[in-house]
Amino acid sequence: MQITARVDYAVRALIEIARQPDRPTTRDEIAERQHIPPRYLEAVLSQLAKGGLVTGHRGAAGGYTLTRTAGELTVADAARCVDGPLTLVASQRPERVVYTGASAGLEELWVGLRSAVRSVLEAVTIADLAAGHLPEDVRALVEDPDAWRPRVGPV
Repeated sequence: MQITARVDYAVRALIEIARQPDRPTTRDEIAERQHIPPRYLEAVLSQLAKGGLVTGHRGAAGGYTLTRTAGELTVADAARCVDGPLTLVASQRPERVVYTGASAGLEELWVGLRSAVRSVLEAVTIADLAAGHLPEDVRALVEDPDAWRPRVGPV
């Protein structure tokens, strides 16, 4: 499981926009505050606009605003908007991959993984992140010391 730069940048941009709900936030403001390359950010903001999460405003007072409240937008919304489905197996949705024989149980494993990812990313809103807090069930996962330990498999 990998969170792409597009997803990371999209979430960071939405947080910046959410922190200024009274006025549009410019691409350059977001880029400067979040240290995101402006041209790459422009492509991400365009995807967020096409996906209906932000609206672009032109002119001297232009920039981007959220189309819904920050409390209605989840991290999952942002991820799906810029990267598509949250969990894919060999570029397919887990329930579409066919396994036989000894590997037949993999479909359930991948569907379970998708469910776990959804349960976290759909629980966290942009408002949560803008306010600097996580829902209690996600906070409990983060507070587990084992969550912070990287695992290295056999080489």
